[in-house]
Amino acid sequence: MAKMGKTLILTLRTYSLLSWILMIGCLSALSGCAQSGQSSKQEFSVEKTVVQAGAEILIQEKLALLKGKRVALVTNHTGRVGDTHLVDTLLQLKVNIQKIFVPEHGFRGEAEAGAGIQDGKDARTGLPLISLYGDRKMPTQEDLEDVDILLYDIQDVGTRFYTYLSTMAYCMESCARDSVAFWVLDRPNPNGWYIGGPVLKPENSSFVGLHSVPVVHGMTLGEYARMIQGEGWLKEGKKCRLEVIQAKGYKHGMRWEETGLEWIPPSPNLPDLLAAEYYPILCWYEGTPVSVGRGTESPFTLAGAPWHIAFKRRIYTDSLEGASQFQVYGLGFQAKSFVPRSIPGKSASPMYENEICHGVKASQRPSSGDSLWLAGLQLLQSFHQEYREQTKKEDFFRPFFRKLSGTDELAVQIRAGKTPVEIQDSWKGEIARFRAIRNKYLVYPE
Repeated sequence: MAKMGKTLILTLRTYSLLSWILMIGCLSALSGCAQSGQSSKQEFSVEKTVVQAGAEILIQEKLALLKGKRVALVTNHTGRVGDTHLVDTLLQLKVNIQKIFVPEHGFRGEAEAGAGIQDGKDARTGLPLISLYGDRKMPTQEDLEDVDILLYDIQDVGTRFYTYLSTMAYCMESCARDSVAFWVLDRPNPNGWYIGGPVLKPENSSFVGLHSVPVVHGMTLGEYARMIQGEGWLKEGKKCRLEVIQAKGYKHGMRWEETGLEWIPPSPNLPDLLAAEYYPILCWYEGTPVSVGRGTESPFTLAGAPWHIAFKRRIYTDSLEGASQFQVYGLGFQAKSFVPRSIPGKSASPMYENEICHGVKASQRPSSGDSLWLAGLQLLQSFHQEYREQTKKEDFFRPFFRKLSGTDELAVQIRAGKTPVEIQDSWKGEIARFRAIRNKYLVYPE
């Protein structure tokens, strides 16, 4: 350790001020991990509990309620019962399905983020597909005139800016308008074990954030739907005929492995749990000149840019792999260079396509929400400072960043040099108020 410490000191004196700030902010966390014997790879080897998703409960216990009803679904490739898609299962059970409403990424989940989704027919079933991503974000009155019950079954990621949440809210609004029953077939939230991030200000409401909630709200979509209904967030305060088909065996404190459910990527660029858990702190880079790894095989576990040189340097070298390894607030990262390429269906034209980007890669599953957000803020500050030093430009925060973060204040705080702890502390009052609202609508134990 003494030799390592001397090496770090010499390195910090040699390299940029940015690297020095980052490493000093992380040394205490690194020391704590060394003392406790914590591995750089976070393991979750706890006993698994098998959770039954709401779709399974529908089939087992509620199917008779669909008899004689005209049914439509809002779903995608994640709406499964075992190995079979819910649509196929319901058709086999002679449920009268009229049509399928399609969110971002399409019915089969094969469209990249932001790609237009077109109306059409499902090749496998012949059912009409109606897009809810693009110019039309909610079913029209004509769409619902032959529907008695609209079923919503999509695996969510538990973040405010993931658009499946907004699609659900708009569908509730349509059902309230047209007196159509709206049933949420609930599923576990992979980020349901904590709450974090700034709370959206109403003036920043958009399709990537409709309501004044934190980035990570810690609720299932069924619970969130109950909150939308109960708090009067639908247009003109209307109510829809809401029914939540609850998952069985789920608790908020569960990590995904504990549910016993297969991880099905809910969108093309969230291929695994590491990406899903880092998505909340990396997605807002899409409102900056930083790549989040779209166009690579590790999206949303990477952050980098051609102009970013601080992490290109070998600050801390692993003698076996020759890779720069470091910790930020107890989370493991490594220096990483990558080249975004066009990947049809995932990222046809990624930022910095065919250019070498230098940055960081997450190498450890987060063990706490606080450490994840503190690390995320530290990295955001680092990239912001490096951008200004290397490019001499002031436009790091683009207009889309405000929509993703939900507030103007975060960019101001980063520019002012506030510490991650100071920034996170500034969220506490609004998060506490949100918790009080959230608690009224929870249906699963914490």
